[in-house]
Amino acid sequence: MTRWIGVDVGGERKGFDVAVIDGRRILTLQRRLRCQQVVDLVITQQPAVVAIDSPRCCAPEGHTAREGERQLARSICGIRWTPDATHVRASPYYAWILEGLALFDALSGCGAEIIEVFPTASWTRWHGKRGQQTRAAWSRQVLAALRLDGVPVRTSQDQRDAIAAAMTARQHTLAMTETMGDIVVPAGRW
Repeated sequence: MTRWIGVDVGGERKGFDVAVIDGRRILTLQRRLRCQQVVDLVITQQPAVVAIDSPRCCAPEGHTAREGERQLARSICGIRWTPDATHVRASPYYAWILEGLALFDALSGCGAEIIEVFPTASWTRWHGKRGQQTRAAWSRQVLAALRLDGVPVRTSQDQRDAIAAAMTARQHTLAMTETMGDIVVPAGRW
């Protein structure tokens, strides 16, 4: 049975939220994992693709954003820019990016394809722009429309983003995605 893993990246204190799915259901949904716990889960589950909701690299030195982020913002939805490594390391605001970069590094050589995703872009491609809805209400609505079995009655935004990352990983395996720089996004509606 093919599996896919989606990871929502938080700062050091918050940890990682992780969803493991197969073709039709959530197999596991875990919160507040540490980097090594995610690595261990990937080794145990042996997914085809791991999709991480975090930049896999910083902008080139002296730049304030990556070209793929600019392309995504022009064509799908807004996104926070990832500046160069000097600025990322200098600001506590970007601590979550450092956690994501460490996870990308820790997962290299694990046997699965590792991709960068942006769940808001996935939600938008699957269901359209969120308009005046709150992000929480919008993502809950889109998640329900995906008809994935095993979704808990209550989920946090981080858990929903981990599920969206896993679903994007699944679409990537099915050649239903496109890339904008390093960012993998669904090619269209679900």
